[in-house]
Amino acid sequence: MSTEQSANLRQAIEVQARRLGFDLVGVTTPDSPLHYEVYKNWLAAGRHGEMDYLATERSLVRRADPRQILSECRSILVLGARYSPSVFPGQAGSPLSESPVTGKVAAYAWGADYHDVLATRLKMLVSFIEAQVGASLPNRRYTDTGPLLERELAQRAGLGWIGKNTCLITPHQGSYFLLAEILLGLDLPADAPFIFDRCGTCTRCLKACPTGCILPDRTIDARRCLSYLTIELKGSIPAELRPRVGEWVFGCDICQQVCPWNVRFATWSSPPAAIPEFSARPGVPQPELTQELALSSDQFSRKFKDSPVKRARRDGYLRNVAVALGSLGLPAGVPALAKALSDDPEPLVRSHAAWALGQLGGSAALQALSAAARSEIDDEVLKEIGFAQSSLGLDD
Repeated sequence: MSTEQSANLRQAIEVQARRLGFDLVGVTTPDSPLHYEVYKNWLAAGRHGEMDYLATERSLVRRADPRQILSECRSILVLGARYSPSVFPGQAGSPLSESPVTGKVAAYAWGADYHDVLATRLKMLVSFIEAQVGASLPNRRYTDTGPLLERELAQRAGLGWIGKNTCLITPHQGSYFLLAEILLGLDLPADAPFIFDRCGTCTRCLKACPTGCILPDRTIDARRCLSYLTIELKGSIPAELRPRVGEWVFGCDICQQVCPWNVRFATWSSPPAAIPEFSARPGVPQPELTQELALSSDQFSRKFKDSPVKRARRDGYLRNVAVALGSLGLPAGVPALAKALSDDPEPLVRSHAAWALGQLGGSAALQALSAAARSEIDDEVLKEIGFAQSSLGLDD
């Protein structure tokens, strides 16, 4: 393929990618990532928490060299799809209602699961490329699932820079993007890398993070990150971090909500045209916490069918809801928490409901804890009940 043909193909791919809903399109080479040692050091420090799949030998080998994923790889197409942001330019915080009994879900999870939505579009884009070249091509397609340092790939493909909050930030468009990659056995002209760091001296994201998980070296201690705690962590949320969860029941957008590149410097003035499947579903962005705590397994499955929220599973999600009620200090949550403590089939939910009741206090909370202490058989739940009673000055 001549240089001119390759350039024309590259342009045609970009046009088609945008038709498919990808706002960002770039190309880079399959060279070894410059940030690989940073990644290894991050793992060595244990900052990946319980995400052990990141530290397997196979994962490390493949992240060190994309050709270990696809030996024929000659180009990597890097794409970004915008989702509806939880804050729009000119707004200094979330535009959502501030009802005292509603929680918050990270904006990327308001609609359908991006893994499924983007996978279909990536497959369609590969079919388009193969039709253009008239042959099948070796390829691998990923969106947040492959053993790739995808933000570095995006920076190398000219799409933006890695901000202090570790998000990819695109000039004048911000950071509300989902990234995807296609490894191709095809030579395409590579874009120039984005070499500027436009965070400057700003530290808003570091200061705003409620758990202090954002580190000075542009990595995150996942063990303290609300997204990790409410999604990836399958067991108990550490007691010392529960009061900092606030209203977040799935993920967190705080470091994006305070970023000037989202609230001041973005040039779009209204919610962007998003992929339709990413539109917010009723009751997802702001779940009513006391109602959520009563969701049965079937109700949870129906409500979050094809939603990213299903990743937390019912017990993890209701754990988060209980913590939010306690963290926010909402007395209206006591009846729902008391019922969860006495009736929920999952010990994880009951234990965190006990903690929340200990935070709220009052005669009804004390009564619920005392009743549960007499009937509960799970050791972990009993420990949480005991801690809650002690915090309220009741030893029973």
